[in-house]
Amino acid sequence: MEKYEKIRVVGRGAYGTVHLTKRLHDKKLVIIKQIPVEQMTKEERQAALNEVKVLSMLDHPYIIQYYENFLEDKALMIVMEYAQGGTLFEYLQQRNGNLLDEEEILQFFAQMVLALRHVHSKQILHRDLKTQNILLDKKKQVVKIGDFGISKVLSSKSKAYTVVGTPSYISPELCEGKPYNQKSDIWALGCVLYELTSLKRAFEAANLPALVLKIMRGTFAPISETYSEDLRSLILSTLYHDPLKRPHINQIMAQPLLINPIMNLHTDMGRIPCTRVHRPLSSLPATARGRMSIRGSHVLARDSLSGKPTTLSSVYCWGGGLNAPVKLPLPSSDTQVMQVAAGRTKKAAVTRNGRLFVWESLGVGEGILPGTSTEAPSFVPRYLEGQSAVVIQHVACGDLFTACLTDRGILMTFGSGANGCLGHGNFNEVSQAKIVEALLGYEVVQVSCGASHILAVTNEHEVFAWGRGDNGRLGLGNQETQCTPQPVPIPNNLSARSVHCGVDCSVILTSDNKLLCCGSNRYNKLGMDEVLVGGEPTPVHSVEEVLSFSPVMTLPLSSLAVKEVAMGTSHTALVTVDGRCFTFGSNQFGQLGVQATSDDDSCMPRCVDSLNDLLVCAVACGDTFTVAVTREGRVFSWGKASRGRLGRRDGETSCPHLVTFSGEDPFTVISLSCSHGNTLLATKPISRATSPLE
Repeated sequence: MEKYEKIRVVGRGAYGTVHLTKRLHDKKLVIIKQIPVEQMTKEERQAALNEVKVLSMLDHPYIIQYYENFLEDKALMIVMEYAQGGTLFEYLQQRNGNLLDEEEILQFFAQMVLALRHVHSKQILHRDLKTQNILLDKKKQVVKIGDFGISKVLSSKSKAYTVVGTPSYISPELCEGKPYNQKSDIWALGCVLYELTSLKRAFEAANLPALVLKIMRGTFAPISETYSEDLRSLILSTLYHDPLKRPHINQIMAQPLLINPIMNLHTDMGRIPCTRVHRPLSSLPATARGRMSIRGSHVLARDSLSGKPTTLSSVYCWGGGLNAPVKLPLPSSDTQVMQVAAGRTKKAAVTRNGRLFVWESLGVGEGILPGTSTEAPSFVPRYLEGQSAVVIQHVACGDLFTACLTDRGILMTFGSGANGCLGHGNFNEVSQAKIVEALLGYEVVQVSCGASHILAVTNEHEVFAWGRGDNGRLGLGNQETQCTPQPVPIPNNLSARSVHCGVDCSVILTSDNKLLCCGSNRYNKLGMDEVLVGGEPTPVHSVEEVLSFSPVMTLPLSSLAVKEVAMGTSHTALVTVDGRCFTFGSNQFGQLGVQATSDDDSCMPRCVDSLNDLLVCAVACGDTFTVAVTREGRVFSWGKASRGRLGRRDGETSCPHLVTFSGEDPFTVISLSCSHGNTLLATKPISRATSPLE
């Protein structure tokens, strides 16, 4: 320290003390960070040395300059540049709510971009970029990025794993404990830019779990319209949940919005080269930008011969008073529906670009007096509220609630909280989609809703269940109701591929195409009765309900390789890997697809013979009817026909009957869903794509 004169202590941190000192040979003010090393663990010493290593690799006018380091009094001394203007955080706090001009914001931001580009060019992640670590010169015009104490040097273009950083600025992938790279710094940079425009953090909460929820939902206060659309679009682009969709630092530099601020900076770097990028947001015409969401633009398909717009997808509905398939309205002509879900009171869909919307009914399908009917109900599509920066990939509907799954494996629920169906630890109603906190540490890949319970399966083949528990439908070995997700034991080390909820029962389809069932076995709808092959149809052992997931017992179910399964109120249908359709359970209304007879008490599984010449790829069950789709895109229904359940006006039929769609071009089926007396069917023109149901 003989070369320096201590002036005062300007800060104290977790690792040591920060002194303002004067360098004696040139009277220059410098900062010395004093880090005691004797009492430190090996990891703490490594963190201190890491800052020295990182700083020594960096040399840039907008990064705090490193001078030297030395050991003295059993402490590591790091000598760095002194920024007299304090932190950017302090500067914004002193504004007293007065917003910065866009020109000043861009001047600050351009310097940060150049500094971060230099950091990333050295294969370094900052990992703690925030306004408290961005310093200013005396005139508060020049930015200096500092505090590289937890930075990481990547040996290659790999990803890091350690969860570090200040909570308000950490990216969604860090929240989920997933590997990350430079795109996490881009997220933090976007948070800083938002703070420059709003004078407050994008994500703030009273505690860490609440903060993580806000980050994962991607919800923040709107950006002031005082600022240009280009600037607001730039902020949104940096806050994509999917890191692959966030711009690279060179793409940010290439934004026309930033070119002039960068060129006007007085640096010794010379002219800054800008990387050409493909259609940056702000280079699009204003009319095109106005149609863009955070997920990107919609593309309207056109017929290759006529040049006329073509329909990307259609959704049909029947039942509930609709006696024939009715095409439901979509939010826009370029909406491309990828999956639909039907509940007793809900009809929902997910689009290709990750938007979730529901159809609200504006009419009632039956009259006041029995046997009378009113005009057919009309439906209006409405997007899910509060879905900013969240990409939905799957939806499931219960009686009065909905569950949706993001592309990051985060499960969200909303609607009625009766029976604890929402999984939030209470029985409260939730109007907007809310993350199921208990599953934040898991990557959920599929979810299914019953009338009053939910099952979810993770990428590690773990199964969780919650909601109403009577009949043992949760598979937890008891009949207790659960308002938070509970891990479900799976027998014999089997792994779950998908989960399926009925009204009062549940099924797990395993990775080796076998069925595990629990809940009510009324009418042997779970195939749990033991029946002698070739003997009397009366079961040797009849099972009323099963409290834990167990293999099916009724032959030939235990020997089938099952691809799809669906449950109605009192029957079940499945599709085998080789395209055959089997049904079992009650056949009171012909819902098994065979003629109902007086000796049907056995409820034996049977193949739907009339479909044997066709390859069935999907099946769904309503309360007393069944719908099947073949690989050729033909749709069949059978069972009880009242209130349009079968998509036609005539009566019950135990024979599969082709559902007709008048005046429509050939299509492939994308998604099928039934609930109680309703059916939803999503399709694409046959020339557009092959059905994913295959």
